[in-house]
Amino acid sequence: MELVRATEAAAIRSAPFIGKGDKLAADGAAVDAMRKFLGTVNFSGLVVIGEGEKDNAPMLFNGEEVGNGQGPACDIAVDPIDGTSLTAAGRGHAISMIAVADRGSMLDASSVFYMDKIVAGHEGIGVLDIRQSVEENIRALAAAKKKRVDDMRIAVLDRPRHAQLIEEIRATGAGTRIILDGDVAGGINAARHDSRIDMCIGTGGSPEGVATACAVKALGGFIQGRLAPGSDDEREKGEAAGLLFDHVYEANDLVRSDNTFFVATGVTDGELVRGVRREGEIITTESIVLRSRSGTVRRVIADHLVAKWLDS
Repeated sequence: MELVRATEAAAIRSAPFIGKGDKLAADGAAVDAMRKFLGTVNFSGLVVIGEGEKDNAPMLFNGEEVGNGQGPACDIAVDPIDGTSLTAAGRGHAISMIAVADRGSMLDASSVFYMDKIVAGHEGIGVLDIRQSVEENIRALAAAKKKRVDDMRIAVLDRPRHAQLIEEIRATGAGTRIILDGDVAGGINAARHDSRIDMCIGTGGSPEGVATACAVKALGGFIQGRLAPGSDDEREKGEAAGLLFDHVYEANDLVRSDNTFFVATGVTDGELVRGVRREGEIITTESIVLRSRSGTVRRVIADHLVAKWLDS
């Protein structure tokens, strides 16, 4: 619940900027709120996946220490708003998120920005492989889920680099769910048992892949990643950091701990969680809390007095 308070705060503080066209203002408000509330959490947190380096403040930067210094030592991944462009445009599916695992267990892939990823529910385990063609993976997962291929729905980020991938998906007869931004939520939805999305595939952020793995482990789902450097210089930096290329990272490579938490609060309405709402003097938030050790998924709906936020 302490982590939920931090994502709730970030979502609430960013809400006034929804649809206002200023993603930096929205992000700044969310960062300030999340940092403030993380400072009260009973743990010694090290930001392994943040928003930048220290000299780019105000950000929750890589290497920043958060928490009150007591309790367990943890790695944390934060994104005060996953979907700043969505928030600024007033579109759906923006969330505020935190992922937590035991200290030293998260893969630090910050030196290589992009990663090819494939995410699905438990039916994908032993069936899917990122080295297979898109058609092979779709047909194999459809068979495992006992679904017709033309009933399959595949989530893909809306990026020019995915034009060929989208064509290949549709050529199988499967449908696409085009994500404008925020592939963390897309991956989680693919791993959920009650989602309309069967698989999430494509090239997205490497840090987001690690954060998604924390959630997927709690859901008992499937995830694989393969680093996709954009230049020889980036590959050299990754190799110097000990990262492996032409290598498939499994869930336990992305996050070695079996004790992971993933917390997200909706900023704008999405399939994962509803966005922040204000009715009169009440602000309502919806959050999701995933824990791998217990295999639990909890939803937290909270009402907040507006007056308390005006004074804080």
